[in-house]
Amino acid sequence: MKIEAHDSPAGSDNAAAIRAAVYQTIFSRRDVRGQFLSDPIPDAALSRLLTAAHFAPSVGFMQPWSFLLVRDPAVKRRIHDAFLHANAEAALLFEEERRDQYRQLRLQGILEAPLNLCVTCDRDRAGPVVLGRTHNKAMDLYSTVCAVQNLWLAARAEGIGVGWVSIFRASALREILQLPPRIVPVAYLCVGYVSQFNDRPDLEAAGWRERLPLEQLVYLDRWGDVGDEATAGLRENLRRDQREATLLLTR
Repeated sequence: MKIEAHDSPAGSDNAAAIRAAVYQTIFSRRDVRGQFLSDPIPDAALSRLLTAAHFAPSVGFMQPWSFLLVRDPAVKRRIHDAFLHANAEAALLFEEERRDQYRQLRLQGILEAPLNLCVTCDRDRAGPVVLGRTHNKAMDLYSTVCAVQNLWLAARAEGIGVGWVSIFRASALREILQLPPRIVPVAYLCVGYVSQFNDRPDLEAAGWRERLPLEQLVYLDRWGDVGDEATAGLRENLRRDQREATLLLTR
């Protein structure tokens, strides 16, 4: 992966194409569950994904992340069993009508994906006092999530699917993956090439939830104040851009 030092996407001759590609990647990213192919991910492609993750922003430049690759079928089966146990517990938390729908959802691809990846946070890596974490102790966890997002977008650009499986007891992951006490499992990802990327998120397509209108989530100066005439232009742009993002995926 060669990047010239003078490369500047915003000022390049093909800036519009680069900008469009970035937004296309963001809008078409999906949480993949059931479309994984068995084809292995080449080391060169996996290296690019991990490098993208490692170049994520981190508060105090602490870089608290590590990446645990899971390929052993026996380990994946244990992880899958841990998911099934936690998922059965989760289903009981929903009302009966919602529970039936929940049980029909496909929420993981642990055994099907050729690669599982646990992204962890080392809460001691940068020492006891970290620039930017002095008043918010969770900033290392938030920084690790930035690495997850970088990897996810890089994977989409490579035509590789990623599914985040969050329905686990952390203690089960710790035991199976032999994580030290200071290491927090932040994300367990299923990674692999896929047969297709769906136009819409699976949960939206299944009627579980709808995408919220962005113009109702942007406030001015104080919580809940959506502004008046001063922000009318912005709100109209937000509505337009959401429509265009949706249309872009169905063309």
